[in-house]
Amino acid sequence: MIKAILTDIEGTTSSLEYVKEVMFPYSKAKLKNFILKHADDEPIKKILQGLSEKFGKKIEKEEAIKIFESWIDQDMKEPLLKELQGYIWEEGFLKGELKGHIYKDAYEKLIEWKNKGLLLYVFSSGSVKAQKLFFGHTEYGDLTPLFSGFFDTKIGSKKDHNSYKKISEQIGIETSNILFLSDVEEELDSAKIAGIQTMKVERYQSEKSKHKVVKDFYSIAF
Repeated sequence: MIKAILTDIEGTTSSLEYVKEVMFPYSKAKLKNFILKHADDEPIKKILQGLSEKFGKKIEKEEAIKIFESWIDQDMKEPLLKELQGYIWEEGFLKGELKGHIYKDAYEKLIEWKNKGLLLYVFSSGSVKAQKLFFGHTEYGDLTPLFSGFFDTKIGSKKDHNSYKKISEQIGIETSNILFLSDVEEELDSAKIAGIQTMKVERYQSEKSKHKVVKDFYSIAF
């Protein structure tokens, strides 16, 4: 029996194109000025210190900017980058320059599941801060109250089955009572190894999968 739904964002609840073609370029375009302006702010100072620790040497601001820009180009799932992007996106959302894209079917089904008493959670490579900003500023308004919790790669890789076990432990629900929704086969494989039920959301094209495939949230039945 499904008691909780754990969902990915990019390509699942939201357009992959919006994230890659709007949010990522926005963070890259704003990154240099943001770091130069906020380098002495405590949260950003900690991120820059973390970068120096990662490379085992003092990383100056100009070099840090180049590293982060390179990571954006490579779509690196690096926690330091995701945390920094969260702060950059925060400014964008608060200024109204960004708005989280949510598919209509995802929006309607999330509300339906919430009203039925199901617990909803997010697991994304984007930082928890970025996730809350994304769902907090959508064309449908603030959707964060729909969710009981948010998880990012601080709990572990989305392609590591142990991450899903940790989420199960933290929310206090058996893995067999959790349904994970994603468009990435390797993530679904890992969730399944952990004992979580899975469905692959394929909005773009149908490919062979070991998991049940649905074209949108309207098609999800359990």
